Amino acid sequence: MSEIETASIDSASPLSPEQLQVHGLVRIAENVWEIPRSFRSDMRVPARIYANEGLLAGMLSGEALVQLVNVCTLPGVTGVVYGMPDMHDGYGFPVGGVAATELPDGVVSPGGVGFDINCGVRLLALPLSRSELGAKHEALVHEMSRSVPSGVGRGGDWELDNGELDRVLAEGCRYLVREHGYGFEDDLAHCESGGSLAGADPDKVSARARDRGRGQLGTMGAGNHFVELQVVDRVFDAALASKMGLAEGQLTVLIHTGSRGLGHQVCTDYVRLMDSVQTRYGIELPDRQLSCAPASSPEGKAYLAAMAAAANFAWSNRQMITHRVRVAIQKVLRLEPAQVRVVYDVAHNIAKIETYGGRQLCVHRKGATRAFGPGHLDLPAAYRETGQPVFIPGSMGTASYVLAGLATSLERSWGSACHGAGRNLSRAAAKRQVTGAELRKELENAGIVVRCPSNAGLAEEAPVAYKDVESVAEVVEQVGLARRVARLKPIGVIKG
Repeated sequence: MSEIETASIDSASPLSPEQLQVHGLVRIAENVWEIPRSFRSDMRVPARIYANEGLLAGMLSGEALVQLVNVCTLPGVTGVVYGMPDMHDGYGFPVGGVAATELPDGVVSPGGVGFDINCGVRLLALPLSRSELGAKHEALVHEMSRSVPSGVGRGGDWELDNGELDRVLAEGCRYLVREHGYGFEDDLAHCESGGSLAGADPDKVSARARDRGRGQLGTMGAGNHFVELQVVDRVFDAALASKMGLAEGQLTVLIHTGSRGLGHQVCTDYVRLMDSVQTRYGIELPDRQLSCAPASSPEGKAYLAAMAAAANFAWSNRQMITHRVRVAIQKVLRLEPAQVRVVYDVAHNIAKIETYGGRQLCVHRKGATRAFGPGHLDLPAAYRETGQPVFIPGSMGTASYVLAGLATSLERSWGSACHGAGRNLSRAAAKRQVTGAELRKELENAGIVVRCPSNAGLAEEAPVAYKDVESVAEVVEQVGLARRVARLKPIGVIKG
């Protein structure tokens, strides 16, 4: 059986009462599990996990559930702390964790956003079908790989001076589109927060972070970041797909990357700062990786301003990659850049100030994306009736999903859904199970053109290293967070 096929199987023996008891898990509905507040004396709120038994079993072998319970101890945390179906071990917070703290006294935690601030996904739609692409398939993937710099630490061809960097950090995509012509106004209208998060302050970003980022705009990086050429191979909801401009057989490009070295350094800087001031605010934590400060404190305000600046850098990074992809498509397929349309761009590592029932909350989404339903005022006009587009990327060789947020997500997950298939194996464990050369050959035999300079890097991201994306998407829909709209299959994979 192939690695690709293995990744699509969700097999696990039924969980025993003993397994559930040791973690305090109680089944409260189909695919819904709760760890009550009484499980541990320092918990302020309960934790709730959305997963089938197979996905949950994978979580039991790591630290994700312990980390989720630890998040329940944060000062000011309110309601319920949620674990998404793709949840796995993270730094302090599990990846796939969602938590809200009530302002003004609730805390903000850099670990609740993560090191790759505003790592996110952008979907582009082409006005062509797979059959119309024809023999230009490999040439297009090759040209896109030449156009988008990738790899650890690798920079691009634009070294931002201080003034340019300040504009990117303060204004995000608006600066690139309106001052440099790297895109269109329609791109901004189809981007979460318009591609620019309010409250950003470039002065709160350290010199070290600025230096790490100034040459990396328009670059992919490495790890699980990618640019994929895909085809819509199934439509679940024709009406919603039509409103998103998607149809069966259509070509799409999915971009997954974030704030690169700049965002990593911002997180590093503020984890250290908050660790040094916690005792001043009387904060005691079960894990130092949860370091935090009241969102209303000088340190909390500074982090939120620096995080917003890094988020704007990430949106700008995906905007520049979009520009480069459009140039590659124009060269190979003779399409005008405006014909390559942004469906949407979503963040999945971010903290946002949002209002629920008249209360202001700081909602941490780490490895989770917003999933606001129809009618939500924060949605762009194009999706006010449909609900926010939600993207769940799979792994190389497996499907990715487009969904639409549901109104019930507000009460069930702070308006959130998961961000991907989620890791099932560490990178080291993945390399022990598959070699990059074998995987490359297997993908190419399946008709997927691969461009990745490192076989080791390819093996780390093998499908076997990830959870079953089909199960993840099904659970998200079944528990009422988002509705499946379309499934995308890769025909070209570009990685660092």
